Amino acid sequence: MDFPGRSVRMVTGSAPLVALVVLAALLLSACSDPARVDPEGDPDQVDAVEAPPLGACRQLSLEETAAVTNATRIVDCAKPHTAQTYAVGDLPEEFAEADYDSAEVGAFAYRTCTSELIKFLGGDESITMRSILGWSWFRPSEKAWDKGARWYRCDVTGGAGPQSASLVPLPEKAKGLLQGRPDDAWMACAAEPAFSEAAKVPCSEDHLWRAVTTIKLGEINDPYPGDEAVEAQTGKFCQGSVKAYLNYPDDFEFAYTWFGEKDWAAGNRRSVCWAKTDE
Repeated sequence: MDFPGRSVRMVTGSAPLVALVVLAALLLSACSDPARVDPEGDPDQVDAVEAPPLGACRQLSLEETAAVTNATRIVDCAKPHTAQTYAVGDLPEEFAEADYDSAEVGAFAYRTCTSELIKFLGGDESITMRSILGWSWFRPSEKAWDKGARWYRCDVTGGAGPQSASLVPLPEKAKGLLQGRPDDAWMACAAEPAFSEAAKVPCSEDHLWRAVTTIKLGEINDPYPGDEAVEAQTGKFCQGSVKAYLNYPDDFEFAYTWFGEKDWAAGNRRSVCWAKTDE
């Protein structure tokens, strides 16, 4: 499953401030839906006890990125693919007796896959969160888990979960894609006038919204400040940040996506600011 974020669209100018609050999917998928069996998968991977190889590329679909386990056949990274494994490892010993669907295992994967993704792509936390590049994590099958398999696999994908219209192909070498000034092909925009209905698209395509900044709301050991405080701080920051980004116009529209207590517990400390712009 995805932890739901809340997206808010604001209109500023001569009219009173108007807010439209809706539910939106989390920009960085943290958990997964029940496993889906791929009839064309690699039988050697289906119930593998051994950890999968690092650096492997696969042609995953949006649906496959939401499964808890995956055995899609590995392809040459020079050929079309939408996912690449950037982190693999054994779960800490504390999870040796954990349940298959343990929330604590999911939280560990969230923190690990997020931090390793930032290192792999080469951008900072804000740039990574504002990109169309997402991640999915996979664990062994239940059969392999019962045999003692305790590995995790993090895949970078050309799209950040359900908010993306579709997965986009990755280049042969995905490492370092967000270093320096990232290409608009990898940054997150939205094409629909109503922000609440907008699927994410690359900013290299026609768009009406762009993710322009993020705000860090706390440190990793800080307690959750509460929904009201998170939204208020996010809204205030994003209004000023987006206005500055747009060069201080009298009238402008902005939006923001903030995340609740479950996401905070998993390790997320940022909200995202969006500007209404076709640039």
